[in-house]
Amino acid sequence: MRLILMTGKGGVGKTSVAAATGLRCAELGYKTLVLSTDPAHSLADSFDMELGHDARLVKPNLWGAELDALRELEGNWGAVKRYISDVLRAQGLDGVQAEELAILPGMDEIFGLVRMKRHYDEGIYDVLIIDSAPTGTALRLLSLPEVGGWYMRKFYKPLQGISAALRPLVEPIFRPIAGFSLPNKEVMDAPYEFYEQIEALEKILTDNTVTSVRLVTNPEKMVIKESLRAHAYLSLYNVATDLIVANRIIPEEVTDPFFKRWKENQQQYKQEIHENFRPLPVKEVPLYSEEMCGLPALERLKETLYADEDPSKVYYTENTIRIVQDNNQYVLELYLPGIAKDQIQLTKTGDELNVRIGNHRRNMVLPQALAALQPSGAKMEDDYLKIKFA
Repeated sequence: MRLILMTGKGGVGKTSVAAATGLRCAELGYKTLVLSTDPAHSLADSFDMELGHDARLVKPNLWGAELDALRELEGNWGAVKRYISDVLRAQGLDGVQAEELAILPGMDEIFGLVRMKRHYDEGIYDVLIIDSAPTGTALRLLSLPEVGGWYMRKFYKPLQGISAALRPLVEPIFRPIAGFSLPNKEVMDAPYEFYEQIEALEKILTDNTVTSVRLVTNPEKMVIKESLRAHAYLSLYNVATDLIVANRIIPEEVTDPFFKRWKENQQQYKQEIHENFRPLPVKEVPLYSEEMCGLPALERLKETLYADEDPSKVYYTENTIRIVQDNNQYVLELYLPGIAKDQIQLTKTGDELNVRIGNHRRNMVLPQALAALQPSGAKMEDDYLKIKFA
């Protein structure tokens, strides 16, 4: 299966690009699913048809779906949901409130990953296109395997063992006082089972022959800056980007004086997109005179984007992490385009290297060759952070 994740700042047109990409893949004979994991779905509006949690046929070889966190919660984590609801009801909340609050923050991201893994395992589709949330939420989704693994190893697994041992002793005292039971084995096992699925998905997300991110941007200063940061953060999580889509560029034939300054600014920002994202390929899409809503409009966008190309191909193979040997020293090279060295914090604990850029952090489990060594220096060179180990 080919996995393509579309993301970008809110409002840049990523849903339209995802839908048009799906149309072209289906046209080439690939069984294609376009899945929206954005909590504020707009895929149904883009196709101009009703979509729900289950995949619905849009046209031959093309299906669409919008993730419903409630459905996923009930189908995959029912025991945990019921336990959280029992706890909340014991605190005085009524049934409806307890049911709603049982969906913890971040569940959308978790269930988005679980559903991606399920489709990958089933192998029903040739191409899975994810219309993901705007970049901030999408990055949280892609960081979950790494961050979740750290919490599971450090805290949850030991807590799971302690809970299993103490439950028979504490339960007779606890329930009369608290009004609800301690979590049973089914409840305690569910989060770890989810983590195992997400951990398995990490191998898929970081395989640049299978998974690619496509960043949709606009020729505007704020949008470009967010896209550049997103590219660097994706690289930090070892998720490869293979294509940039510069959307809503005012066509040359627009000569109204009102757009003169806007067009001049766009020319400058277009050049910045090509320069700042090089060597990634950039596709330019004009600002259309009509909404990108409905299949006829999406067909036009599809032709502009891909013409005779196969959008399921890997447009650029990005190598985000590599280890090289230099003069009897190992060097870990992390691809962090556009990030200054003074923005990066590095710490090493045991066999883990903690890399922090702003509010994004990655705990990298080092290979055996580096785990026993200490970092002896770091520098930025050609968009790679090169960390020496001695």
